[in-house]
Amino acid sequence: MLLKDGRYRTHYQQYWAWLQQADKETIARKREEAELLFHRVGITFNVYGDENGAERLIPFDSVPRIIPASEWAMLDRGIRQRVRALNAFLHDIYHQQHILKADIIPAEQVLVNDQYQPCMQDINLHRDIYAHIVGVDMVRNSDGDYYVLEDNLRTPSGVSYMLENRKMMMRLYPELFAEQHIAPVERYPSLLLQTLRESSPVNDPVVVVLTPGRFNSAYFEHSFLAQQMGVELVESADLFVKDGAVLMRTTAGPCKVDVIYRRVDDAFLDPLAFRADSMLGVPGLLSVYRAGNVVLANAIGAGVADDKSIYPYVPEMVRFYLDEDPILNNVPTWQCRKPKDLSYVLANLGQMVVKEVHGAGGYGMLIGPVASQQELELFRARLKAKPENYIAQNTLALSTCPTFIDNGLAPRHIDLRPFALCGAEIRLVPGGLTRVALNAGSLVVNSSQGGGTKDTWVLEDDASC
Repeated sequence: MLLKDGRYRTHYQQYWAWLQQADKETIARKREEAELLFHRVGITFNVYGDENGAERLIPFDSVPRIIPASEWAMLDRGIRQRVRALNAFLHDIYHQQHILKADIIPAEQVLVNDQYQPCMQDINLHRDIYAHIVGVDMVRNSDGDYYVLEDNLRTPSGVSYMLENRKMMMRLYPELFAEQHIAPVERYPSLLLQTLRESSPVNDPVVVVLTPGRFNSAYFEHSFLAQQMGVELVESADLFVKDGAVLMRTTAGPCKVDVIYRRVDDAFLDPLAFRADSMLGVPGLLSVYRAGNVVLANAIGAGVADDKSIYPYVPEMVRFYLDEDPILNNVPTWQCRKPKDLSYVLANLGQMVVKEVHGAGGYGMLIGPVASQQELELFRARLKAKPENYIAQNTLALSTCPTFIDNGLAPRHIDLRPFALCGAEIRLVPGGLTRVALNAGSLVVNSSQGGGTKDTWVLEDDASC
């Protein structure tokens, strides 16, 4: 919010002026009010492996992250470019595989990848879209540049917190929105529904949200989005396959389903095709999907494009498929499967962030600068035993944002997850979910690791700064 000389950054001008006049006791009271309201609404998540099985409230911080209009315009262009390239890559690897034949990406990194699904080979999807909903995780370095940390193309989550954070801020501080031109995010559910309908060649398609059930960590989001879109939230028992179609059980009899916004991973979607022990999927679903009689968003096999071993090649995808220079840069990444890269990582382990290529949620990571000697040696052994399971990146000096803690404001590291929707066109709502590492000095923002969230304000024009 402030420059090193104590002056405010231009786009924080009005918020800074308001904060200087604000009554600290009132702010503290409103923070308590927000927590109570979030509990009442049920904005919680579950942590896998938690022996208590208790639902947790994701901490909400009421200091917004503010992005000027010109900065967002660049991010918007970069995200659209990246998403176009990722969808082109997915279509290519399941069809002609031009990028593999050109040796841009080693074929073995794709074809033997755990997320690659041979059953999708030569299947044509409507509009050639594999990733209808994409979450792009970005961080800003101390040099002021944005870097893409990872792409989420399987079942990206968090958009419900983005929407509820905005609703909460407007309820607690309406005067701030009256004074500034802040781009709205409320249209996301209607844009999501439009995107899902456009994913089907059927006129007026029936759309449902498929959830694993209430014990899933993101169940609140599944039910929230179904309710906001005005569509049915279903579990596997609500659906069945008959005569080459997916049908939904209703009180009025079976109803044909055309689009499934699935929040179930590939392996659990169809026990006849994937994991036979899955109780979360619909037997026969894959055969209906392969025949083109139902749409799955996101597509089966889309996860290969967000695998961390594929991530380093995304800038090359942009050049290969779009013949453009990437607008957004990757974080410099070492692939431990390469002997040279592995040697560098092992020699500099204390300064690196090491990640499992299939990892998520902040698990399976090593953050070298804060790791103990025992943790470093443990990861050193893992890297030597299975180097292909890991990538490594430099530890970035992540940007911070003021955050309310028990004794006032303090800087905490943040990232940003904008959401892109791919239908007849690519659509974004301005901003996204800002996650914040609430522990002092921590770089891990995941809610499962103690992270919180903030509202993200994109100013509609730089003149409003």
